[in-house]
Amino acid sequence: MAKSDWLVGQDRNAAAAERIYSSASDIVSRKGFDALTIDALAQKVQELNRYRSDFFGRLRQILSDRENIRVVGDRFVFQSEVLFPSGSDELNDDGRAELSKLATALLEIAPEIPEDINWVLRVDGHTDDVPIRPGGQFSDNWELSTARANSVVRYLISQGVPATRLVAAGFAEYQPIAPGDTAEARAQNRRIEFKLTER
Repeated sequence: MAKSDWLVGQDRNAAAAERIYSSASDIVSRKGFDALTIDALAQKVQELNRYRSDFFGRLRQILSDRENIRVVGDRFVFQSEVLFPSGSDELNDDGRAELSKLATALLEIAPEIPEDINWVLRVDGHTDDVPIRPGGQFSDNWELSTARANSVVRYLISQGVPATRLVAAGFAEYQPIAPGDTAEARAQNRRIEFKLTER
């Protein structure tokens, strides 16, 4: 993973925290809450952002130095080929090895997160825009993306991550990060994203 990708991710994390702070301030002021409430909300946002940065920093150190595992904004992204055979939701050996490292990092940082921050690790499945072949295991990309996210969550649970701290979602091909229909763009769009966020 290029250092510049990491720095861009950190800049985006900081910008996101600022946006959340501004939104929280605006909402709370309209509802008539006091400045202490606004500060408490802002502090929680900043704390979670700090733990997310720590978590990503640890992941960078322990995950394999591969181009297909990287930070994009406030998410850690695995290209699907790292984890799954084509068209399948069955984790491959390399995928299980990388997810075991992720689980280790999450279990190390979890005790450091204050109890009043109700955090979860969101696991998002994404596919490319190539339709599923008729007669296959999955009827469409919605099913495939959701099944892959569920497989990742179940594996993390098997590695000791509490089920109450995990959320799985499938987005099919509808949230691409690379425009176009080239093989390279489609490969980038086939991915699993991890985001440490508040419930």
